[in-house]
Amino acid sequence: MAKMKKNPAGIAVVYLFLVFWALTTIYPILWVLQNSFKAKDKILGNSFALPFGELFTMANYKKAFETTDILGSYKSSLFISTMVALLVVLLAGMGAYALARYKFFGSGVIHSLVVGAMMFPAFATVISVFQMEFRWGIANTGNWFLNMLSVILPQVAGNLAFAMVVLMGYIKGLPIELEEAAYMEGCNVFQIYFKVIMPLTKPSFATVAIFSFLWSYNDLFTQSFFLRRPDMYSITMMLNSISAKEGTDYGMMAAVVALIIVPVIIVYCFLQKYIIKGMTAGAVKG
Repeated sequence: MAKMKKNPAGIAVVYLFLVFWALTTIYPILWVLQNSFKAKDKILGNSFALPFGELFTMANYKKAFETTDILGSYKSSLFISTMVALLVVLLAGMGAYALARYKFFGSGVIHSLVVGAMMFPAFATVISVFQMEFRWGIANTGNWFLNMLSVILPQVAGNLAFAMVVLMGYIKGLPIELEEAAYMEGCNVFQIYFKVIMPLTKPSFATVAIFSFLWSYNDLFTQSFFLRRPDMYSITMMLNSISAKEGTDYGMMAAVVALIIVPVIIVYCFLQKYIIKGMTAGAVKG
């Protein structure tokens, strides 16, 4: 770092590279947003022009709301993603605390299984999970809540391993004297966890919740197995359906994509400090 401070040219090169890298990510989003305000017959000829004057139109958004149930899809996606984030935080937190602080018969094996579970892709188990949930009577039913539950359960299971690994690394870095002091004051295990551990690991819990929410919100593979009814489609399922039906209507597709990604961008802008803090806190233990 000292050498970098003494070399302004090197710092400038680093910043130029980072700016270029950021533009490669940001520009496609801006391109979609600007084309969502153009008529479909104007996009191919003026795809890089700004939507001003005669190019500007709100017809794509009007058509998107008239021909699709966007609000219903938002309701499904937000319910699924919120429940997944809450359950992952609750279950992964308690599991990570138990493995980080207690040594019991089989704890090493369980820890290895948790780490190993991160190597198994979702499509390796989705058929067996679908068969199991179908026998339970919660998959492909006419009940909205049961269909949502059939998606929530495998998504929670898919996020637990990652969440536990992140939380274990942070919990192990906390001074155990705080827990011993709480125990001496008469707190039981659950009181220690909820009143001592959770407040201290808030950044990591926030990171796990945000990543679980976004992964669930963007997931198409799992939802395509369990949400087969159009009236129960999530946002990603609705976009996939529109791509199949309106593949040449680039204006409407751009409008739908904008409606999907803008909420995610807003969430990230407001919560990015928790993501960065949670990913780095616990990386260095004292």
